[in-house]
Amino acid sequence: MTTSSLSSTGARLSPPAMAQSGRAKGSRARAWATRAPLLPALIFLIAVTQLPFVATLVISLFDWNSLNPDKRAFSGFANYASVFTDADLRESVFTTMLLTASVVIATVVLGLVLALLLDRTFFGRGVVRTLLITPFLIVPVSAALLWKHALYNPEYGLLNGALAWVGDLFGDTSPTQPDWISSMPLIAVEAALVWQWTPFMMLILLAGLQSRPAEMMEAARLDGASAWQTFRYLTLPHLRRYLELGVLLGSIYIVQNFDAVFTITAGGLGTANLPYTIYETFYKAHEYGLASAAGVVVVIGTIIIATFALRVVSSLFREEANRA
Repeated sequence: MTTSSLSSTGARLSPPAMAQSGRAKGSRARAWATRAPLLPALIFLIAVTQLPFVATLVISLFDWNSLNPDKRAFSGFANYASVFTDADLRESVFTTMLLTASVVIATVVLGLVLALLLDRTFFGRGVVRTLLITPFLIVPVSAALLWKHALYNPEYGLLNGALAWVGDLFGDTSPTQPDWISSMPLIAVEAALVWQWTPFMMLILLAGLQSRPAEMMEAARLDGASAWQTFRYLTLPHLRRYLELGVLLGSIYIVQNFDAVFTITAGGLGTANLPYTIYETFYKAHEYGLASAAGVVVVIGTIIIATFALRVVSSLFREEANRA
């Protein structure tokens, strides 16, 4: 019997294999049918995000000043070397790290306190929760303008108004009217960011508190555990993943913050972070290559942080699935 006859006989004698092959083709067709509506969105996402990033990568390899377009030349990784050796850029990197660390730590602590308070049952809890979320819903530029003019202004700001009112209570008719932005510029920016991003941390941690197993908390109460013991040995370990998620997401947002620095201090008085320095390099110094290189460095750092954030989110999903 020849090989061809064997193969034809085998094909005739294996209908289950043919059926399985047909099912596989049908499943692939169904998979493509479900993915097809997403292709336009995917193409649009690539066009508006990845193509500009590729263009930024290319520009970062050139010595390119828009004021002297004829002198544009390929410089390799010289712009990246300047990012890490230029004194102003190094200072902006340090300012970015300090700003990010201080704001994230403060927002996590305040968000945890507020989440613990909102986890309790009391009259008007929904209204209080809505009011606490409100700062996060304000446009960042509007929030920065609010702090700059309504609170920090030395002539009519609420902070100096409160100092004047306290001075009147104690008989001081001419209390000190400090210029908050000039006297403490970085703290002024940090306070505005903490006010706006604390509700974000509060929501994440409140979700973690409300996902605690009720049986475990009830058993702790029946065993006579105090509130501090319950928080230390049960609540805090349960919130570890949510705390990590809040820190990582907060770092991603704060490290690229531009609105507060630009609006409140215009990058002066030692508050210029890396995004603002990139803005100055690109739009004021017209150094397209150097600004693009600094932007790529920021994107790479953000991607690294985002990778850890995605891992934390995936672990949270797995834990919830196992618990269910």
